[in-house]
Amino acid sequence: MRNVLRHRTADRRNDRPRESADDLCFTPELVEVFLEEYTEVGDVVFDPFAGFGTALVVAESMQRRPLGLEILPERAEFIRSQLTDSSAVLIADARRLRQLDLPRIDFSISSPPYMTEVNHPQNPLTGYRSLDGDYSTYLRELTRIYGALAERLTPGARVVINAANLRDGPTPLAWDIAEAVSSVLPFEREIVIDWDRPEAWLTNDYCLLFHTS
Repeated sequence: MRNVLRHRTADRRNDRPRESADDLCFTPELVEVFLEEYTEVGDVVFDPFAGFGTALVVAESMQRRPLGLEILPERAEFIRSQLTDSSAVLIADARRLRQLDLPRIDFSISSPPYMTEVNHPQNPLTGYRSLDGDYSTYLRELTRIYGALAERLTPGARVVINAANLRDGPTPLAWDIAEAVSSVLPFEREIVIDWDRPEAWLTNDYCLLFHTS
């Protein structure tokens, strides 16, 4: 896979819930690139922060087995409306991953909810619906989530985390996530996403690639 992925910015989808107007996500085409590279038909593709289900919908369309967690019930219901197999998305807190009876996972791709290092009381890991946000705690909990995921991965599985470095703060979010998660999953490399219309609030966008040891 190339070290730089040149990519068109996604148009916001009109069929998403109203609250999603300002939400951004990776595009279906970006997911397809990784699934073609690292998965085969029938593989389990997991997204611990399913959001609006882009990864799961693409996985199902490519004859992979989608599986995702989403903490917000209304978003989970939206994803279910887009999938043939509505049981592929669970309403669950990713921090409880170890308590869930999940199958073995062949590949994971996700964009965790973002947080800035300062002035961010909303907790991303509760769907921004509580005011107990703390950046150091956020990174520790992300690490625990991916540590739990590592226990469910098949040999040779890859994990992709899409994260950007943010101008607010500024916050080197992608670099901080890479450092934190590499304590539980071996870091392989970063792939720069070269968007045709980059967002003003980020300095650069990455796909961080990890592998099973």
